[in-house]
Amino acid sequence: MKGVRLHNYWRSSASWRARLGLHLKGVSFEYVPVHLLKDGGQQNTDAYRAINPMRTVPTLEWEEADGTTRRLSQSLAILEYLEEVVPSPSLLPRDAYLRGRTRMLAEMVNSGIQPLHNTAVVQRIKNELRADEKAWAAYWLDRGLGALEAAVQPTAGRYCVGDAVTVADVCLVPQLYAARRFGADLSRCATLLRIEAACAELPAFQAAHPDRQPDAVPV
Repeated sequence: MKGVRLHNYWRSSASWRARLGLHLKGVSFEYVPVHLLKDGGQQNTDAYRAINPMRTVPTLEWEEADGTTRRLSQSLAILEYLEEVVPSPSLLPRDAYLRGRTRMLAEMVNSGIQPLHNTAVVQRIKNELRADEKAWAAYWLDRGLGALEAAVQPTAGRYCVGDAVTVADVCLVPQLYAARRFGADLSRCATLLRIEAACAELPAFQAAHPDRQPDAVPV
């Protein structure tokens, strides 16, 4: 992969997953910030919509040998692509059942928890429906993370699935960060918190952390 660029936002969970995949695979990339709140949301500009019609982050962009520009959006699609083109270190177990469990845990976050509190959803709840967006997010986070804590039990080792980092951990760590932002109750998530602490010791997780990104804003 040449000329790799990641269009992303420092605090976006999905962007964080893509950054983690790139760092874990040792792929160098240009960080292209897309501020989701500034100027009405830079993801809504014509220039960015030409790159990603869904107006979401992240978008991974790179150049092929013939000069063709390729793009992928959606964090799990990006992670799957990286797994195929940079197979080592693998982010999926060899065992078919454990691969399925890994993808299940990742999807519990990707489709079952995070979409219910992403920026577009909470902005609509707050600004158009005039409701308490933090209470909304905290409810779904409490429910989802409680389920994830139970689901991780059969396979948990040092990480979500055994003793090697997988895409499940890549999804978990950003999710716990978001949970704290919305005041979710993590008292029932001892296993998830232990795994998060183990991940935090790894250089790739440290490099991908929101606070380390060039567009990070002190909170």
